[in-house]
Amino acid sequence: MAAAGTQVAPEPGLLQRLGRYARLVKFQFVLDFFLALLIVWTAMEPSTRLDGQVLLTLSVFALGKIGVLSAVMTLDDVTGVKDGSDTANYLSDGNTELRPLKRKPLLTGELTVHQAQRFGYLALVWGAVWWLGAVLVAPHVPVWGLVVTALLLVLSVQYSWGLKLSYVGLGELLLLFSATAFVLSPYSLTVGELPALVLVEALLFGFGQLLIAGYSNTQDISGDAAVGRRTVAVMASAAGNKVFLGTLTALNLLVVLGPFAAGWISGWFLLATLPLMVLRLRQYVSFLRNGHALLARSRGVVVFRTTVACVLLHNVAYHWL
Repeated sequence: MAAAGTQVAPEPGLLQRLGRYARLVKFQFVLDFFLALLIVWTAMEPSTRLDGQVLLTLSVFALGKIGVLSAVMTLDDVTGVKDGSDTANYLSDGNTELRPLKRKPLLTGELTVHQAQRFGYLALVWGAVWWLGAVLVAPHVPVWGLVVTALLLVLSVQYSWGLKLSYVGLGELLLLFSATAFVLSPYSLTVGELPALVLVEALLFGFGQLLIAGYSNTQDISGDAAVGRRTVAVMASAAGNKVFLGTLTALNLLVVLGPFAAGWISGWFLLATLPLMVLRLRQYVSFLRNGHALLARSRGVVVFRTTVACVLLHNVAYHWL
C-alpha cells in the first residue's frame, strides 16, 4: 500500500509496452534491413515476381526475419547493459541528439534485463520456426542457399551474445556476412541461382551496414575497450582506424568498379550507383577533416538508404530497357 501523499505510477498500457519493445529492437533499423527483400524481389525476372510460391516464400521469410533481427538487437542490448558498455557509450558526456537515449529502454528503466532477455530468446525461436517454414515452401533450396540461411540464423545473434564474436575481433566480418546474407538467403530460396549482379547488390547492402557500424564503433572506443570488446576501432590506433575505414570505403567502391571492369555488370549499373559512390567518399573525407564519428555514422545511414534506392532504380529499369 502506498504511503499517504504519494502517487503510484500507473501500469503502462498495451501500446506503451509495444512502443518500448519497438525501441528495444531499433525498429527503424529493422525496417532498413527489410529493404533487402525489395532488392531480392526487383532483382527477379518480372515473370516470377508474382508467382504464388515465390510470394509465399518471401512472406514466410519476412515473418522469420522480424524475429531474427529482433533477437539480434535485443540480445546485443542485454549484453551492453550487463557488461556496462551501453552505460559508458550512451550516458557519457559525448551523448548527442545523433544518439538519443530513448533507443535504449533498458538504460532508461522502461524494461528490465529479464524482460528483454526473455523477449530475445522468444524472438529467435520465432525466427527459426518461420525460416524453417520458408525452406519447406520454397520453390528452390540450393545447398549453398541452405548453408547461407543456416549460418545467418546461427551467427547473426553471436555479435555480442553467445560466442560474442565482436569481443574476439570478428565483429566486423560477422556484420558484413550477416547484412549480405539477408539478400542472398531469400534470393536463393526464390530463384535458386546466384548471378554476379545479385552478388554485387548483396555486397553493397552488406558494406552499407558495415560502414554504419564502423563509425559507430569509432565513437564507442572507450566504452568498448573497458569491457573487452575488440572492435577494429579498439585494437587499432587512431591513424590505423582511419586507414581501416578508408579501406572499407575503397572496397565498397570496388564492389561496383571491379565487376564492371571484369564485364560482369553493365555500365547502366555503374551509372545508377554513382550517387552512392559520391556520398561514400564525402562521408570518409568529411570524417578525416572533422573527426566527428557520430556525424559520419549518420551520413552512413543516408548512404545506405541511397544505395538501396540506386539498386532498386536499376533493377526496375533493367527489365524495362
